[in-house]
Amino acid sequence: MKWYKLSTEQVKQKTRAETTGLTQQERQTRLEADGLNKIEKQEQLKPWQKFAKHFTDLLMIVLMIAALLKFFTGDIIGGSIILLVVVINGLISYWQERKAEDSLDGLRNMMGQESVVLSDGIQETIDAEQLVRGDIVILKAGDVVPADLRLIDTHDLTIEEAILTGESLAVEKQSATIEETSPTGDQVNMAFSGTLVQTGSAQGIVVEIGNQTEIGKINQALQSVKVQTTPLIKKMHQLNKYIFQGILALIVFLLFFSSLRYGLELNLMFSASVALIVSMIPEGLPAVLTMILSMGVKEMAKENAIIKGMPTIETLGSMTVICSDKTGTLTKNEMTVMDVLTDEPQMMKEIMNNCQELKTKDDQPIEQLKGNPTELALLNYVKNDALSLKPVLGKIPFSSSYKYMATAHSVDNQFLVFVKGAPEVLMQKSQLTETEKVNWEEQATQLAEKGQRVLGFAYKAFNEPAELTHELLTNLTFVGLSGIIDPPKESAIQAVREAQQAGISVKMITGDHKETAKAIGIQIGLKHTENVLEGVDIDLLSDEELAKQVQKVDVFARTTPEHKLRIVTTLQKNDEIVGMTGDGVNDAPALKKADVGIAMGIKGSEVSKQAADMVLADDDFHTIAKAVKEGRRLFDNLQKTINFFLPTALAQGLIVIVALLLNRPLPLTTVQILWVNMATTITLSYALGFEKASPNVMKRPPRETNAGILSLYNVFRIFYVSLLIMVPAYLLSIQFDGAALQQTILLQSIVLGQAVYMINCRELLDPSLNQGIWKNRALFISLGVLFILQAIVIFLPAAQQLIGTTSLSLNQQLLIFGNALVLFLIVELEKKISRKLLSKKKAPNHGSIS
Repeated sequence: MKWYKLSTEQVKQKTRAETTGLTQQERQTRLEADGLNKIEKQEQLKPWQKFAKHFTDLLMIVLMIAALLKFFTGDIIGGSIILLVVVINGLISYWQERKAEDSLDGLRNMMGQESVVLSDGIQETIDAEQLVRGDIVILKAGDVVPADLRLIDTHDLTIEEAILTGESLAVEKQSATIEETSPTGDQVNMAFSGTLVQTGSAQGIVVEIGNQTEIGKINQALQSVKVQTTPLIKKMHQLNKYIFQGILALIVFLLFFSSLRYGLELNLMFSASVALIVSMIPEGLPAVLTMILSMGVKEMAKENAIIKGMPTIETLGSMTVICSDKTGTLTKNEMTVMDVLTDEPQMMKEIMNNCQELKTKDDQPIEQLKGNPTELALLNYVKNDALSLKPVLGKIPFSSSYKYMATAHSVDNQFLVFVKGAPEVLMQKSQLTETEKVNWEEQATQLAEKGQRVLGFAYKAFNEPAELTHELLTNLTFVGLSGIIDPPKESAIQAVREAQQAGISVKMITGDHKETAKAIGIQIGLKHTENVLEGVDIDLLSDEELAKQVQKVDVFARTTPEHKLRIVTTLQKNDEIVGMTGDGVNDAPALKKADVGIAMGIKGSEVSKQAADMVLADDDFHTIAKAVKEGRRLFDNLQKTINFFLPTALAQGLIVIVALLLNRPLPLTTVQILWVNMATTITLSYALGFEKASPNVMKRPPRETNAGILSLYNVFRIFYVSLLIMVPAYLLSIQFDGAALQQTILLQSIVLGQAVYMINCRELLDPSLNQGIWKNRALFISLGVLFILQAIVIFLPAAQQLIGTTSLSLNQQLLIFGNALVLFLIVELEKKISRKLLSKKKAPNHGSIS
């Protein structure tokens, strides 16, 4: 219902309101019919459901099946170890990735607690939840509006609607009917639930309660928005699917091939299948990815970016578009005098300093003053001029009905009246020639075109004091104009430039007016500012038309929460990875919908912080650019880690397959495989998370959104490296007698092969032995820890008994080291050849290869 278009009488009829207010009995009847004036809470998942969902990953399910098969065959220890790995991974995911869904509570707390209503002609205070349609609510300065009201009587009423529009400048309200279709920010005869009455008083009829209010609609939008699956999680699920399909195909093949050729026993086939599953599933990978992401979260905390969910930081590196609110995010959220046009600068400053209501003493610090943002801007402009306040003899407060403010002062035996207000009103009251008036009007238009709020200044001098009245304000001396705007942050201008250099498009979505939005867009360096799309324009566009417009428009003005949500959704349908920044309640649905929701930590509302994935503790847009760089570094390191993990897993699987095809005993036990996958691999791959960002990380475009986590080149690398690990290790092990010795040589060969290949993986195409290696202390620590662990496993009797190993001679160790050295050299040679081939022929996107 468009209540703002209805007259007062029409509103009374539709809500069945009474001039003297509803009776208690009538309110109770309506309460029973319509319910309480409160936001309904969506049913949340139970704690056990939140915990259980972390065990639904495809590969974790496969491992649980493998554990059950172990128990079925009587291997209690092996099954327990596999199950323990699953439980550890699930616990890590639960504690590190859970995200509080408290946005609703923040919205509920924003609604007024108590309200003053008319009941049988008497003012009565009731609980805000008891309000019903048709109640007449009394508002005064300082009140939080308890429901959506159609105003029927106002007295100098201004309401701050920042939670809905994002704009801190209070809105002047009135009760007249509005004929034209208007966005929320222009519905000046409405008072919306959760907004703050700044000045004046009013009466209004309750027209919407609970979920039907504007703030209730934001709540419904929040509840309807599903939590986005991050690109990393999507790609990992895809990778898991491929690994599962590969394992399943190999098991089926081996069951038929081995049974038909060798007639293997069922018990052995069970053991072989479990060994293949355990060897080829990189069960240590989730734990390592969690560790690397956790390190990124800690690093970002040092940069004042608080990450609420670990995969978010990788998503930051994938972003292709950043949608940003204007006020408080790209701008300072402080009205500032930008331009002053006058021939009498001293008189202009005297008017700014005295024609105001905030400062009452000369020694009052400006920083401690609260109130009208325009007056604060003027006082800040003159604060260094050492001006004294003049004695006030009279005052006409500002009102939207006459659009000016006036104060009377005694100055040097003169009676001076200072006036500030709308330029067109003051010009009419001033002694100006037609030429002078046209000149001032042109200058005012130029300031307005720059997005500034324009104020006029004038004065009148008398020889004797006189009563300050509206009639006295004629034949004024017009002094000049000032342009006031909330200016952009310098850091935001730099951050926009860095984002664009990194191939990320920046778009501004604001509730402010078109001219102001366009001016700020130009100042911060947005690319497409010729056309500005307003909320009313968006309403007229189909989804297909909007999808085209969002690609070539960077400034959106007079938008509502629904518009912001629709813009973000449309960009995502265009296969963009969208970041959304904001600080108000009006931003919350879009923050939650975006791939990365980014809230302001200082000036942001609790609702926006709760709906976001990341909170900027310093409210600095430039911190986002730092987060993007960290996200790209992390993805590079994650990809290096995955490229390191998979050849080892495949090599172990190939060893099992070859053994079965050749009708030989299984080369490694389940416990030995788990030792390689969990203990040694975690030790080594953890070091890759400490690699520094490549020099060109912020000069390359974002990764293609539809690209998998592995390119064709990565797959090629995985297969040939797995053969380099498996073939020499297996051939060397079978040269010796005794199962324990063969298993120990094979295990040590795989571990040492991993160690040197981890060094290979420091750079995907560049030489690994470069200056950067000395900056990664974790690499040397991990190699040292691995050396100690392997020494324990091979030479300590207790460990030998547990893992099933035996001691190795010096000659045997040298043979193993020789194999590892050959592996390292071959991979470095291949990288050099591939780098040359790629430099001659521009290849398609190879993941994060740089």
